[in-house]
Amino acid sequence: MFETVELGRKLTKEQYAAALPQLRADLLATHFALREQKFPVIVIISGADAAGKGEVVHRLNEWLDPRGVETHAFWQVSEEERERPPYWRFWRAMPGRGRIGIFFGSWYSEAIVRRVYGESKGSAFDTALDRVAAFEKMLVDDGALLVKIWLHLGRKEQKKALEKLEENGRVSPLDWKHYGLYAKFIKVTERAIRHTDASVAPWHIVEATDRRYREFTVGQILLDALQQRLRLAAAPAVSGDAAPAAEMKKRVAKPSTRRAAAGTVLSRVDLTQKLSEAEYREQLAKWQTKLARLAWAAHRKQRSMVLVFEGWDAAGKGSAIRRVTQALDPRLYRIVGIAAPTDEERSQHYLWRFWRHLPRAGFSTIFDRSWYGRVLVERVEGFAPEADWSRAYHEINDFEEQLTDHGIVVLKFWLQISPAEQLRRFKEREAIPYKQHKITAEDWRNRQKWSAYEAAVHDMITRCSTEYAPWTLVAGNDKKFARVQILRTVVQRLEAAL
Repeated sequence: MFETVELGRKLTKEQYAAALPQLRADLLATHFALREQKFPVIVIISGADAAGKGEVVHRLNEWLDPRGVETHAFWQVSEEERERPPYWRFWRAMPGRGRIGIFFGSWYSEAIVRRVYGESKGSAFDTALDRVAAFEKMLVDDGALLVKIWLHLGRKEQKKALEKLEENGRVSPLDWKHYGLYAKFIKVTERAIRHTDASVAPWHIVEATDRRYREFTVGQILLDALQQRLRLAAAPAVSGDAAPAAEMKKRVAKPSTRRAAAGTVLSRVDLTQKLSEAEYREQLAKWQTKLARLAWAAHRKQRSMVLVFEGWDAAGKGSAIRRVTQALDPRLYRIVGIAAPTDEERSQHYLWRFWRHLPRAGFSTIFDRSWYGRVLVERVEGFAPEADWSRAYHEINDFEEQLTDHGIVVLKFWLQISPAEQLRRFKEREAIPYKQHKITAEDWRNRQKWSAYEAAVHDMITRCSTEYAPWTLVAGNDKKFARVQILRTVVQRLEAAL
């Protein structure tokens, strides 16, 4: 693969000086046009040691409008990053829509280095590359433009480059160690590129021997990719797809309610289960005491928890969360309440705002509603096209698998109540002054779509209840029973994990 680009390409000073002004002007104009678009641009700069990656990054920052560019260098993993799943460091660096993110290093680096040094087997390497490919497809499916550039040096040229850097005191022993493993790096890198060279996210291999050729070629690749994407964004809709946005929303998501009539997983929940006041007080104290001790044990062992609470309006999520937090030291947890996304959150992939709230090692994050809004409210209300919420099941499963692979205990609770019990609670909230803030017109409107939501919940549970992150269906008609069921489940899962 790499031999095909070792052609000794160069640009003379005159050629470079003649062509550069137009390239810079076109890049800047295109970058300004990007600001009005609703897609982010991610530029990955990778390649051989001494291939000029840093210089290319500097040049792109010089040629583009600095107000619309974010540059991130991924080198050594910090302690803060080690305490989260590996992709956390990349998620929090993602550019918003209409912006460019330049990644100096990326999600490829660790996988390649570990394979070269024999720290991972071929099967593990392929698994890591599968995750990379799935991650990139998810970004592209969400609208991102991904430009991947690999700067290549032949063995002789790399040695010359390292010797020149050494003269200037800019080479490290690790650079020479990698040079000694040149053949392995080539073999492993070729495998990585072949595995992840997709039509939606192709690799561009650039011969990096000549500085001027290298920089100009990278600039041209970025310009071509941007211009092509902008042309697609400006293209008129094809016949039959030009309906107004409002009409399209009506068509987007009308989930079938036939499943609700035929019975769902929710119909299996025994809502008659109750606890007496005496039983409740005894069980509450028992499980809260156990959880308090386990939480500190988890902290000592650097094990984290992510708790997800979903359920019908008025199902008792808030009061259930309070019974869990009563058992926890306030220093060990935080609650994240999920409402409509902010403008900043809308500019990102929908999972972005959840990745950034993941806990440090030994701590817990409690999500009052969660990423499942994608396949619930966004599906039922038509806020997301069917293509978007349909692929979200796989994206969510992969997200949760990454959490559990890192050692995070993921607990997901759906609080189930009957329509009659919900109605009773709605009326109670309207009647009691200090509860009136809990009931809104939106709650009543959502109640009218019970069958559609029930079908969506059925799909969510059947498609996203996995062995590593199972759903727990909570019998919520009796709040006392529900709270104890949740506490008992948390304790049992945490005990098993520890």
